[in-house]
Amino acid sequence: MNRPIPRRAALRGLGALVGLPWLEAMAAPAVRGVARAARPNVDVPVRLLVLFVPNGVNPTTWTPAGEGRDWTPSRALEPLAPHRDDVTILTNLWNRGSRGGDGHYVKVAGFLTGTTIAQTTGRHLDAGGVSMDQVAARAIGDRTPLPSLELSTEPVTGGIDRNVNYTRLYGSYVSWRTRTTPAPREIDPRRAFDRLFRTDGGLGARERSVLDLVREEARSLAGRLGADDRRKLDEYLDSVRGVERRIEHLDAHRARPPAADVRRDVDAFDERLATTGDAFPDRVRAMLDLIVLAFRADRTRIATFMFGNAVTNRSYAFVDGVSGGHHEISHHQNAPEALEQYTRIARWQVEQFAHVIARMKAVDEGECSLLDHSMALFGSALRDGNRHDPKNLPVVVAGRAAGRLRPGRHVVHPENSKLCALHLGLLRRLGVEAESFGDADEELAGLG
Repeated sequence: MNRPIPRRAALRGLGALVGLPWLEAMAAPAVRGVARAARPNVDVPVRLLVLFVPNGVNPTTWTPAGEGRDWTPSRALEPLAPHRDDVTILTNLWNRGSRGGDGHYVKVAGFLTGTTIAQTTGRHLDAGGVSMDQVAARAIGDRTPLPSLELSTEPVTGGIDRNVNYTRLYGSYVSWRTRTTPAPREIDPRRAFDRLFRTDGGLGARERSVLDLVREEARSLAGRLGADDRRKLDEYLDSVRGVERRIEHLDAHRARPPAADVRRDVDAFDERLATTGDAFPDRVRAMLDLIVLAFRADRTRIATFMFGNAVTNRSYAFVDGVSGGHHEISHHQNAPEALEQYTRIARWQVEQFAHVIARMKAVDEGECSLLDHSMALFGSALRDGNRHDPKNLPVVVAGRAAGRLRPGRHVVHPENSKLCALHLGLLRRLGVEAESFGDADEELAGLG
């Protein structure tokens, strides 16, 4: 091909739009086959993923031994061992704004805003600021079809937590478009898939795969590509179909609501999604794989995923050796059995993070991987759920941000270092020109 394929090119069909992954044919003819590091003026988009974990972790099994590059994964972090050169473990960070309230809500709602939320029973919300992902979406979101993608696993929780007199709505969001408006998030993998790959929002005939709808365009494009690009395209389309099949399997094992009263039925369906414990691991994997596909197709460069809402008491009985609810277990009272289960839950969550890392590392974007062009922040707004401790948060960052991050280390910062300084550093590596964020006017030291 003499002319490069536009990065925003897509395969189109009736009711379907499948964005393309990075292909060599997207580079200018003069630089095809040239190592990316030697290419002049090549735009390498950097992606940001935030994976939020509720209810904290067992602090005794989280922090790794050693510092710098000489570190050994803790028991909770063992799933990251194959990726130790791709992650940075950050110790001693906290959100200073979270000191202004008790319980979970002030910490969760402020996790990405770095602010102190207003205590309210729900009539008026005020998170105190815009979350860092939405600051990024304002700055670079116009470069992709979706400015950002927000996914979760549980429906929005209403009512008031009388123990602390905060509305539970605060615990349902980490992403805030304005200080008073949270970013809506999707909890149904089917609806998330349709948003990414169907132009009719999934209202058409779902019995046809999106790949069937774009098959002719895919065949035509493949005929104009080189062998390596054809392989990349085939692998990518297989990945799309693989996620689609997994979602079809999930759909087949639950009855979708009738269409008589759409809003009421959607709410009821969301409740069934939240309480169907057996499907939870599959739904988490489907959502995480959708994020990787969205990054590959450049549908968005910013995504957040919540493993659960604040104070979630979801059962993790699918994890060997765990029984009871997550929030209940997090209030372990230092009981050995509860602490052991607390560790196993965190370890399972880290395994999902490791899965994302592996999937992103496997995606070739020309001399570098998708992970090399990304930043994935994994963390919680609490350390120990038993104490509601907001200091020394469990935080890990994966990826290299196109060479702007230096992973492979356990970085022990001075006590009470600013979480917002991390957010500021990540924003700048996305190309966001920010002089400050939250209570930080300098980025976190030692990022890269």
